[in-house]
Amino acid sequence: MMLDDLLQGLVVLTDESGNEEEYRVLRVAELEGNHYALLQSVVVHDEEPIILRVEGDVEGDAASLVGIDDDDEWDRVAEVFDALLFDLDED
Repeated sequence: MMLDDLLQGLVVLTDESGNEEEYRVLRVAELEGNHYALLQSVVVHDEEPIILRVEGDVEGDAASLVGIDDDDEWDRVAEVFDALLFDLDED
């Protein structure tokens, strides 16, 4: 996956059981040298959006999306997305 793919709008995630689900990319943000994606399920529209960290070489098509285990990191990233989405609402 490349960063361009994320910006195209759709990704397919596979859970631990091998089930695939399509997600719409709402926003991509960079914080402290890492990229993060805010995703919304295409199947379950009322599900809360999820935030995943982009790891690997996004320009070399060798990136993956991973969960954020560190609570402090998650809080900082959530604040960034809240600010971005608030700015969008203001426009």
